[in-house]
Amino acid sequence: MAQQNDDTFRVIDRRLFNTEGELREDAREQIEQEQKSEQAQPARPEAEPKPARDLETQPAAEPEAAEKPQRSPSFEMLIDLIARNAVALLGGITDPRTGQPMMDLDGAREIVDMLDSLREKTRGNLAPEEEQLLLDVIGSLKMSYLELSKAAAAAAPGRERGRGKI
Repeated sequence: MAQQNDDTFRVIDRRLFNTEGELREDAREQIEQEQKSEQAQPARPEAEPKPARDLETQPAAEPEAAEKPQRSPSFEMLIDLIARNAVALLGGITDPRTGQPMMDLDGAREIVDMLDSLREKTRGNLAPEEEQLLLDVIGSLKMSYLELSKAAAAAAPGRERGRGKI
């Protein structure tokens, strides 16, 4: 049988660090060669000199300068959708079958908590108009929830107040 030559496929390990997290020897040699070649080349006055690359002490890449977030109609529609569900659970919409307002204070509280969580997770990534919209919606829903929960507690004097709180 003829012997095949395996030169068509070559694997080169280009990782800079070994399994222990230390800089590999061949990577260190390559960095030193690059630094020597940069020092050997005459500096051009019109171009800024490149900083020396020392991967052992170099911090992780810094993110690009933060741009001002742009207003997104989709995000505003999402806030509107979630807020309408909370309003429905706070009695803002009547049940078409019974004609009575739907009241689910626990469900409404969870929706308001979701909006609070959304606000926390998107902090710094919203346009000022979106941040203000979210603050206004959360504030309005919290006030409505507070008023309705006080009214429900006053209407049911035999029920436990402050469930689970001491």
